[in-house]
Amino acid sequence: MQPILESLAQTDIATYLRNSRWGFAAVNTAHIFGISILFGSVLTLDLRLMGLWRKVPIAPFSYALPRIAAVGLALAVITGILLFSVRPNEYVALGIFRVKLALVSLGFLAALLAHARGSLHNDDRRQQMVMGAVSIFCWAGALICGQLIAFMA
Repeated sequence: MQPILESLAQTDIATYLRNSRWGFAAVNTAHIFGISILFGSVLTLDLRLMGLWRKVPIAPFSYALPRIAAVGLALAVITGILLFSVRPNEYVALGIFRVKLALVSLGFLAALLAHARGSLHNDDRRQQMVMGAVSIFCWAGALICGQLIAFMA
């Protein structure tokens, strides 16, 4: 694993980001923008699943918000890899970084499972509440861990 991390840290883009205040700032801003898109759309859908706005049909939520979340996730992952490339050895050494990756993975897998099972469109309120709570836990936890990484690395 160490040779892979060293190679990543030596890429041209990693070197550029390490040495460019504005380049790093632009990628970091794009990362936060991606997280905002992801978390805002996921939180809205999860709150609907958990019972808020019951008078509003779930169909518009379940159609638009997962697509918006996917765009946010893609932007966050791409920019996250770029940010990681700047100091990969330091990030991998942080336990909180590994927790963040686990929470993002769990949140993503839970979303895939929910969509594969059609859970967004069934009438099982308990299942929807559990899905919403797990999702909020994963994505909010990942967000908090990411913020902590900024202060620990």
